[in-house]
Amino acid sequence: MDNSGLYVGLDIGTTSIKVIVAEKVKGQLNVIGVGNQPSNGLSRGVIVDIDQAGEAIRRAVNQAQEKASIEIKDVIVSVPANMLKIEPCNGLITLDDQSREITEEDVRNVAASALGTSLPTEREIIDIQPEEFIVDGFDGIKDPRGMVGVRLEMRGKLISGSKGIMHNLQKAVEKAGLNIMSTVLTPLAESHEMLNDGEQDFGTIIVDLGGGQTTASVIHDHQLKYATTDPEGGAYITKDISIVLNTSMNSAEKIKRDYGYADSLQASADNEFPVDVVGQSEPTYIDERYLAEIIEARLSQIFDRVKDRLNQIQALELPGGIVLTGGVAALPGIAELAADQFNTNVRVYIPDQMGLRHPSFTAALSLVSYFADLPDVDMIVRSAVGATLTKVPKLANSQEPQIPATEKPSKPKRQQKKKRGEGIRNFFSDFFD
Repeated sequence: MDNSGLYVGLDIGTTSIKVIVAEKVKGQLNVIGVGNQPSNGLSRGVIVDIDQAGEAIRRAVNQAQEKASIEIKDVIVSVPANMLKIEPCNGLITLDDQSREITEEDVRNVAASALGTSLPTEREIIDIQPEEFIVDGFDGIKDPRGMVGVRLEMRGKLISGSKGIMHNLQKAVEKAGLNIMSTVLTPLAESHEMLNDGEQDFGTIIVDLGGGQTTASVIHDHQLKYATTDPEGGAYITKDISIVLNTSMNSAEKIKRDYGYADSLQASADNEFPVDVVGQSEPTYIDERYLAEIIEARLSQIFDRVKDRLNQIQALELPGGIVLTGGVAALPGIAELAADQFNTNVRVYIPDQMGLRHPSFTAALSLVSYFADLPDVDMIVRSAVGATLTKVPKLANSQEPQIPATEKPSKPKRQQKKKRGEGIRNFFSDFFD
């Protein structure tokens, strides 16, 4: 499907709000406007103050529309992975007494039949992913339109989330004077942008290291199979630096960006930089190794918690390994640190669009890329849900999916890992003594 047209992606993050305006012409997606403003009214990825969040969204959108020289009214909005539930869903309809060609309306009806039971009152639908259609017993069909049959079935995944989170998201966007064209799960959009066909097919983990939280998502067979969030991100690293070095949060953020390393083994103890310490007229000089140990200590804690959850579903056995993105992924040495802790192959994804070559722009760019390339049949299935925020059914006897393990050779951890671990322990011991 060549969804030519104009698309506006709105990524509402804890520390920043990003807007991407892109135009798709003859299969080519071109970014024509960007907005990037500090967030207000968000905590750990979700909106907690609708008015403040709405004003921050408005500022980011105004910046983007000035650069793109257009008026923005309709936006594609990212939905965080907080409190997601992924369940199997099945739909079945009988077309007629005699065989006839399957139409778009039939696809919509079979998708609607998959939403036939009730969700708990505190949850609502976010997305429905078709996995396959079955026509008169023949399975593995991706698009049944034009085929002839009597019985049409659909198997897929129903994704639901917190009604409160979705309500606040919608109200904040409305406060900014905008209309939600569509909501898109951030992990789904990112998988489309970040992973190649083989990685999506055989299985890969996306770890999005944002400002307010860290999200780990498992993609397998081109489907979102699992998502989990850790309530810590880049803002916690900045706070650690501020407390340990006794400097302001603004100064700590600048120090992190200018001198920070995720891997203390890559930082130098000889390279020093000035730190403005609260209550002192003269700056104090700190070396990069000491700063890296502060950063590494927090990242190690985050990675350990994420690893425990991924191990519960055997996701780390997937051959695609881990792909890192999000603002924190820009720290030098983060791929090496993650590879050492997760004991799998790790790479960092950075968008290749001019002016967006920083991992913090991945989510916003993914929104427009994903929606512009969404197949016709997927759009039809999603339309069965009705409005963007709609009450949906709960499916009985759902279970968390198990990710199929793939045989892979074990690889040794880096010989220097023991030294790094000692550095982290020494850092905490010295600081809290």
